Amino acid sequence: QVQLVESGGGLVQAGGSLRLSCAASGRIFSINVMGWYRQAPGKQRELVATITTGGITNYADSVKGRFTISRDNAKNTVDLEMNSLKPEDTAVYYCNAGRPTYDGGTFHYWGQGTQVTVSS
Repeated sequence: QVQLVESGGGLVQAGGSLRLSCAASGRIFSINVMGWYRQAPGKQRELVATITTGGITNYADSVKGRFTISRDNAKNTVDLEMNSLKPEDTAVYYCNAGRPTYDGGTFHYWGQGTQVTVSS
C-alpha cells in the first residue's frame, strides 16, 4: 500500500500563487509516476500534471506555463507550484501515485484532497 498526504491549498485571489505538497509513504519502490488531479463541482476529475521517477513531466493544456510540478525522489514528495491562478482553477486537488500492474495497466493511489479556491 501507498499512503499520500497533501498539504497546502486554501483561498487566494486571482493572479496569486499557491503551492501544494504531497508526501508519500509505504511501498514507494512500486511507484513510477506521481502527479496532481483536480475535480471542480459538477465536473469529472481531470489531470493537472504528472511527473515520472525520471523527471518527465506532463501538463494539462489549461495549466501549461502557469503550474510547475516537481518531485524529490529521496524525500518521496511531489509539489505543485501554481502561479497566475484563475477562478476556473478552483477545485479539490488530489495527489496521485501510480504503479504498473502485471497486465500492463496502472494502479492509482489517491490522497484525501485539498481545496483550492481562487476568488475573482
